[in-house]
Amino acid sequence: MRLALVGQLGAAERQSWLTALQAALPQAEWVEAQPGAEVDVALVANPPPGSLRGLTGLQLIQSLWAGVDRLLADDTLPPGVPIARMVDPAMSTAMAETALWAVLSLHRGFFDYARQQREGVWKHLPQRRTDEVGVTVLGLGEMGLAAARRLVAQGYRVAGWSARPRSEPGIECVSGDAELPALLARSEIVVNLLPLTPATRGLFDAARLSLLPQGASLVNLARGGHVVEADLLAALDAGRLRHAVLDVFQAEPLAADHPFWTHPRVTVLPHAAALTDARSAAEVAAQNVRAVLAGELPLHRVESGRGY
Repeated sequence: MRLALVGQLGAAERQSWLTALQAALPQAEWVEAQPGAEVDVALVANPPPGSLRGLTGLQLIQSLWAGVDRLLADDTLPPGVPIARMVDPAMSTAMAETALWAVLSLHRGFFDYARQQREGVWKHLPQRRTDEVGVTVLGLGEMGLAAARRLVAQGYRVAGWSARPRSEPGIECVSGDAELPALLARSEIVVNLLPLTPATRGLFDAARLSLLPQGASLVNLARGGHVVEADLLAALDAGRLRHAVLDVFQAEPLAADHPFWTHPRVTVLPHAAALTDARSAAEVAAQNVRAVLAGELPLHRVESGRGY
């Protein structure tokens, strides 16, 4: 099997991936992705547009990232080649941990206590039980479900929204665009784990943010494109929203002069909510490589029409 690792990776990161992938696929031959090269499977990590143009014999494009929005935006992708997204249990676990940390911190006022520490203020804040706090998770894919289940296990009242109907024990499952406004209107904390598609880009604009109850909080762990940043800042400045925990942004790295850095109601993470573990992700990718080369369908195949 002839494989190519393609993407915008630093030297150390690239070597880390190669080491993990070679261990998972010891019989593979690794080649450079260049026009005319014969490649069975391209394993990609945010490849620049045009990176896969001209490859011959390609049977699978396996993303090493969970999100594939940037990959699908490349109109030079070889037509007819299946694309598989990365669904790594280790990444889902890490995302669930971050979601739980963010919700706990909002629920218990830990971000407020941190601000009080900076100001030298000693003051107790109200302490509510977890079953008194309603949390909505947008997106019930692998990561969304992992986060929702972790929150349920902690005792929170959890609702989950998805485009298509789902059923999950302990979670109030809501689906369809028509049901989203009413759900947002009763959501104290919203955790966004939706894929970025044309339908979800700019989801959190002024109109939808205005649907949230007074004092609600937003946790965006999905994609920066989901949030209209100026509208979010306006909602925070007006006091309509209590706090925003943001891991992703329209432009990354976040500019040094961006108001999110210093806003008292914003917590910034550097796109670190769930970093890919090359060791576990390489095993997931290897399963798909072996399946496709054996004439089987890959797991977690992307539906281009849906955008994920």
